[in-house]
Amino acid sequence: MKKYKRNQRIGALMKIFAERPNHLFSYNYFCKIFNAAKSTISEDVAIVKELVSELSFGRIETISGASGGAMFIPILSIEEEKEILSQLCSLFSQKNRILPGGFIYMTDIFNNPNIVMNIAKIISSEFSNEKIDYIVTVETKGIPVSLMTAQKLNVPLAVIRRNNKVMEGSTVSINYVSGSSNNIQTMSLSRRSLKDKAKVLIVDDFMKGGGTCKGMADMMKEFNADVVGTAVVIETKEPEKKLVDDYTSLLILNNIDAKEGIIEIEANSKLLK
Repeated sequence: MKKYKRNQRIGALMKIFAERPNHLFSYNYFCKIFNAAKSTISEDVAIVKELVSELSFGRIETISGASGGAMFIPILSIEEEKEILSQLCSLFSQKNRILPGGFIYMTDIFNNPNIVMNIAKIISSEFSNEKIDYIVTVETKGIPVSLMTAQKLNVPLAVIRRNNKVMEGSTVSINYVSGSSNNIQTMSLSRRSLKDKAKVLIVDDFMKGGGTCKGMADMMKEFNADVVGTAVVIETKEPEKKLVDDYTSLLILNNIDAKEGIIEIEANSKLLK
């Protein structure tokens, strides 16, 4: 079997870690790939660990012992978050996004893999220290963000439906009040979607009154799940009081002036402290 030089192994390790963050790889796994002794792999991982730290890519956590291994946890620096949030503000504030009725066209942004990946980087970085078993979202434009966040955190995604689907099997359904319209709506989730007493992170694309996020949190009670956090891409400045208290938003929509073609949106300053 071919032997690899150290620089080749280092490059390969970086690729493997980056493609599957938050996954614990055993040293035996690397030993088989590179046809190298565990002591050699341990030295390689130590080099990658130092490199990742120096470049502010995140951190490598190692576990010693017979069943030891290594895991890459990506974490963004404040500078990287500032740059991404600035780019998002520029995208969302383009005047041609204003639709009749004072709405913003966002579909193209949430369907762009590169943009969504950057959004997921911020969310996963913010919750990197939490023990999370599932990402939970509702079937909206937020699904791509939720899916990529799940990939970054190496956990499954559970999608709450607006209507029951035959292929979902037995479901749990609840009624909730929309925070923006005060209308009563229904959401449902397959009983097979979550394991009992799971720790979940709720992710959504947009929050006005907070009714949908509160509905998802109420749904989690039906599964004995613990909501460790709620992340939304955009929240509106008004109403100031939402139906949920503990949440993290990336951007704040202050105002839409359809007549002047102005969208006032800013980064959430709390993320940059």
